[in-house]
Amino acid sequence: MSANDEQPWTDVSRFPDFLEHLEQQGGATVRGIVDRIDAGIDMDGVVYHDRGIRSPGYDATFVPEPEGDRLRPAFSVELHTVGPRSVWAVFDATLSWDFYLLQAEGIAAIAWVSDEEYNAEEAGLFLSKHDALAAGRFSFGTFIYADEDWQEQLELIEGTDTPAFLQRDDGSMLVPTSQSDFYNVVNSTPEEFRTNGGGAPPHLGLLELEVTID
Repeated sequence: MSANDEQPWTDVSRFPDFLEHLEQQGGATVRGIVDRIDAGIDMDGVVYHDRGIRSPGYDATFVPEPEGDRLRPAFSVELHTVGPRSVWAVFDATLSWDFYLLQAEGIAAIAWVSDEEYNAEEAGLFLSKHDALAAGRFSFGTFIYADEDWQEQLELIEGTDTPAFLQRDDGSMLVPTSQSDFYNVVNSTPEEFRTNGGGAPPHLGLLELEVTID
């Protein structure tokens, strides 16, 4: 799991049966979720977070992947990107996923963590997923921004030709200048990165990950 700079999270609440609702509705956006729960969260955009990879977008959409498209049930998350970028991830829906709303002063996030990830990486440090999430320990999420904080994220990505930023272990941000620079840092090619989930271990349940810019 990746520790995040916006922590600790003072309010952690779990969405019950999120994937079941996703199947019934055919999809959900972060903005739609925020509007529906009426939690008083302002949103101008989001930043998709994947183990330290971060890319700003105007929204993100969760959808169940059609049966028959792959060997196992899956769901995907697609970022409504800034400019000609593509950020898209596919997850193994057979894992035991829980989705959470995280809130702290001035920021919120939606994060998803499986039992498999928690048991492999955090069970020795935290008594529950809830405690791990409250400490900012999760691999996948969408941070929700508004006003000046969103403008800062927007201006940062608009000033580059990179598909995403990279967060270092100390919380500082590396901003590549181009797609080739980004893939040099992660030591991969876009095709390899997509098909192996950016080198994600099996317990994370990440089947595919596309991070590109045209």
